[in-house]
Amino acid sequence: MTTISWFESYWAGMRDEVGGKAASLGEMTGAGLPVPPGFAICTSAYRRARDESDLDAQIARLLHGLDINDTDSVSRRCAEIRRHIATMPIPEGIELQIRGAYLELSARGGTKEVPVAVRSSATSEDSPDASFAGEHDTYLWVRGAEDVIDAVRRCWASLFTDRATCYRVEMGYDHRSVEMCVVVQKMVHPRAAGVAFTLDPTNGDRSQVAIDAAWGFGESVVAGEVTPDNFRVDKVMLEITKRIISTKSHEYVLTDHDSVEKVETDPERAIAPCLTDSEIKAIARLAKTAERHYGCPQDIEWAVDAELPDGDNIILLQSRPETVWSKKGPTRVVAPGSNTGDFMSSIVSTLMSPLYSKSDQGT
Repeated sequence: MTTISWFESYWAGMRDEVGGKAASLGEMTGAGLPVPPGFAICTSAYRRARDESDLDAQIARLLHGLDINDTDSVSRRCAEIRRHIATMPIPEGIELQIRGAYLELSARGGTKEVPVAVRSSATSEDSPDASFAGEHDTYLWVRGAEDVIDAVRRCWASLFTDRATCYRVEMGYDHRSVEMCVVVQKMVHPRAAGVAFTLDPTNGDRSQVAIDAAWGFGESVVAGEVTPDNFRVDKVMLEITKRIISTKSHEYVLTDHDSVEKVETDPERAIAPCLTDSEIKAIARLAKTAERHYGCPQDIEWAVDAELPDGDNIILLQSRPETVWSKKGPTRVVAPGSNTGDFMSSIVSTLMSPLYSKSDQGT
């Protein structure tokens, strides 16, 4: 039974074993897009660990008669389920495969213990009738095999966060049918990060690429703590047609002890654009390539990797179909000078899951 699937080995028939996030990373890698290297720990690993720990019986007992309107009961029961999962043994053969894959990824990166992002990839994520985006956990800057193993268990446990559990009840999903793959991916050290849509999110204009950007990891954008820089790029001419440079008072940066923390931005840096024109155009080119590959407008996560040279430093973290304007079909382009909406409500909601440091891994 396959436990480990490297991104470059992905093919479409594996989607049920790797979930939406890992499938997207595998497909992007196969399409030649710049994706940080990594591997997926397939759902078969979670399934076997769950079965050998008799987890289903414990979950059934704890969720029997659950009233999702009773928040105290939901929190208490879900916390107990997460504790069971976070402490359950991983079958020896599977743990050895995970450790071996991490050692190989480290060797590929030329380091002993490469820092990685450990990301949940549930089988229901990005499905056509429901979205679990943001419902499950991601752990950033994890270093060392022991911490990777711990983060894998915690990603499995995040199948039973209060929100995810209640959402499944509301949508009618069987808890056993939703399984978790876990992505282990070389960590990006972003100088800036953000999102891009291959259409204008304020009016549906497909001739534009829309980019939101902030310094550092970009969590300040997702949390609504700063207004991002905002750019529009013409898809054909690759000319920057609009730019709004905002005051970005805070950013999330990597500390010396492998955690991501919020800091105040230097005043001069706060009002400076966080992307050069060449970087803006490079992001737009990659967005166009992703749209051509998938055949529909895309919602893309990207980063400028501070450790890579200029010209090769734009990295794609995720690409998924845009779901708002795409369902409406072609839309009239709004005339210049008209009110195109509030940029604060644009495309920042998909930048990244909540950040975790090694000291913030409670269940």
